[in-house]
Amino acid sequence: QVQLEESGGGSVQAGGSLRLSCAASGYTYSSYCMGWFRQAPGKEREGVAAIDSDDISRYADSVKGRFTISQDNAKNTLYLQMDNLKPEDTAIYTCTADFPCNCYTGSWCPASLGYWGQGTQVTVSS
Repeated sequence: QVQLEESGGGSVQAGGSLRLSCAASGYTYSSYCMGWFRQAPGKEREGVAAIDSDDISRYADSVKGRFTISQDNAKNTLYLQMDNLKPEDTAIYTCTADFPCNCYTGSWCPASLGYWGQGTQVTVSS
């Protein structure tokens, strides 16, 4: 059974930083990606960043240069370092696994394709 548990969300002022963590258990890398989606109130789900088993990362245009995704395979943990946060980054961020990598960079994919954590709130105030 795959379990994904996020931590590290919170509130920060614009320009600040947060680091999200995702502890994964029961998951073995396939040819797909692990990554983060986010969803703001009244908006559609958006792919944020993804990484594959070769440590190749992908980012949505809206976060390129500000967010960094990484993983520690020894700890089975996925990270999302978010710098220079903006109010428009406010959303629930959810750790996911086993989605095709292009799901995180604009392609719409049904939620049932992969595994989901419970999500963590990130709030950025101006």
